[in-house]
Amino acid sequence: MKSVKTLLPVCALALLLAPAAHAQFGSGIVYDPTQSVHAIQQIEQGSQLYTTAVDTRNQIVSMYNLAYQMSQLPQNLGTRYRADWSQWTSLQSTPNTYGNTAALVNALNYGSLTSAEQGYSSAYVQAQSYPSGDYSSLDARTQATVANQYSTSELAQTTTTSTLATLGTIRSDAQSFSTRLANLESDTFSTDPSQQTEAALLGKINSATLLQIYSQQDTNQLLMASIQQQLVAEKQQIDAQNRALNNSIYFQQNFPTAMQNVNNGVSDSMHSISLSINGSN
Repeated sequence: MKSVKTLLPVCALALLLAPAAHAQFGSGIVYDPTQSVHAIQQIEQGSQLYTTAVDTRNQIVSMYNLAYQMSQLPQNLGTRYRADWSQWTSLQSTPNTYGNTAALVNALNYGSLTSAEQGYSSAYVQAQSYPSGDYSSLDARTQATVANQYSTSELAQTTTTSTLATLGTIRSDAQSFSTRLANLESDTFSTDPSQQTEAALLGKINSATLLQIYSQQDTNQLLMASIQQQLVAEKQQIDAQNRALNNSIYFQQNFPTAMQNVNNGVSDSMHSISLSINGSN
């Protein structure tokens, strides 16, 4: 190939110089340098076009060979690399002795906040409302303690129902998610050449990325639900610790007065007893 490109300009130059040499010996043909330069430029352009055409042909052949190699997937690839994965299963065999478990199981199987609230109401112990008259009769310190305990209970209820709905939704969507994974796996290990083209491969890569993002989203939701439950437990611990501190402070502040009242009461009682004894004598 290189020798042909080298000879083309040489041959063209020889052809141009031949008439010029003949003219010098009386043929009547006059040598025109401008036309000679123009002819040489055209020959160089033709050579460049030929080189470009050859490079393009080689590139097309390489792309075809690559596409052909990609379409020839090993026949036993699926057998060698196919793997099973764990799947969410529905809760079916849960006992329902007193009829208060079915709603909770339904929430865990199918999700939705409404079914989660129904399941919580039927299966969890509910806090009774504090009678308004009795609550208002309490001192401020006791009212604060009662309000704090109700706040913890209501926060726990909200967090629990949200977690139930999340778990149920993930379990409900697990079947369709598994189907999509199975389809992607089948297309990946397929021996059909149309499934192994460059476009099909890019499509499967994008699909796998999206499925991974969806799975990560479910994982993040479970982590958030776990963190919410931990926050409730931490609130209970903080409340108990602060309540103990407040009781200690209250005891330190009111101990002298309480002891003084006790001493005064004992002294008064002993004085009354002494008067009674002396009077009887």
